[in-house]
Amino acid sequence: MKQTIDLNGKTILVTGSPGFIGANLVIRLLKEMSGGTVVSLDNMNDYYDLALKEYRLSLVEKTAEASPVKHVFIKGSIGDKALIDQLFADYKFDVVVNLAAQAGVRYSIDHPDVYIESNIIGFYNLLEACRHNPVEHLVYASSSSVYGGNKKVPFSTDDKVDNPVSLYAATKKSDELLAHAYSKLYNIPSTGLRFFTVYGPAGRPDMFYYSATQKLVAGKTIQIFNYGDMRRDFTYIDDIVEGIVRVMQGAPEKKNGEDGLPIPPYAVYNIGGGQPENLLDYISTLQEELVRAKVLPEDYDFEGHRELVGMQAGDVPVTYADSEALERDYGFTPKIGIREGLRAFAEWYAVYYR
Repeated sequence: MKQTIDLNGKTILVTGSPGFIGANLVIRLLKEMSGGTVVSLDNMNDYYDLALKEYRLSLVEKTAEASPVKHVFIKGSIGDKALIDQLFADYKFDVVVNLAAQAGVRYSIDHPDVYIESNIIGFYNLLEACRHNPVEHLVYASSSSVYGGNKKVPFSTDDKVDNPVSLYAATKKSDELLAHAYSKLYNIPSTGLRFFTVYGPAGRPDMFYYSATQKLVAGKTIQIFNYGDMRRDFTYIDDIVEGIVRVMQGAPEKKNGEDGLPIPPYAVYNIGGGQPENLLDYISTLQEELVRAKVLPEDYDFEGHRELVGMQAGDVPVTYADSEALERDYGFTPKIGIREGLRAFAEWYAVYYR
């Protein structure tokens, strides 16, 4: 059973808010809530082009102007314990959504310290704050990368995930373990969401579809890993946000076991498209949509700008979500296909970079 939460009138913290998922979530909340406060927090680091984060933040602020919901943006890091403690004391948050994290599998190979600071210490700071300032629900981003080298597909939240193949994945698995411990010890309702390859307009430039577009526009060659023999559960941003909003409103129920002690109000769900797409098909669709949106000319030599290369460290050949639990508990399965999703991205790209 889920404890139903009406978000209207609530005070909500969204960390990582000018990030791709965070900005889209805050915009959705500002449009749909009839009152309350949304506090956005981000350190605005330069992991990728800051102009893109500022652009997303401007969309959030523009939405806030027409919203009955109060919006406050605070520039700061979840790694700053004093700041987090102060925010929780000042705002008395009802719901916390932690999307702030150092992202990227490949970046973690050369920059491990950033991942420990943000993904582990930062998340610990939030858990401690939720412990001392009880919240109705803590929702946090995990990742499909926790499945590591698992051979069984589709990936289920019932699978063992003890073999991460990147530091990024190890930090996300650590977050799930920490959340479970805090749920058990302090009765904090928490839900982790394992996102599967999120894409869409104003996404992260380090994600393949975006970086490939930029390289093709510049006349450079794109590298296709594992010689194109990869399958990904690409999930469009609107589906991810719909999943988060539904989960926010249904917290794991607090109840005691036969021993009189709390059963951890803890859950983890996959949010994935449920339709693994072949990487080469995805790239072909992207190229067709870039031509349609006039980002690239119709006679563009795609074959001349492709290079098939081997597997890269930390990558896995197949990611594919079993999202049955999300469907069962929240009545939702991602529905937006790659044609529709990549068309929206290409049309946005044409306007943004024109």
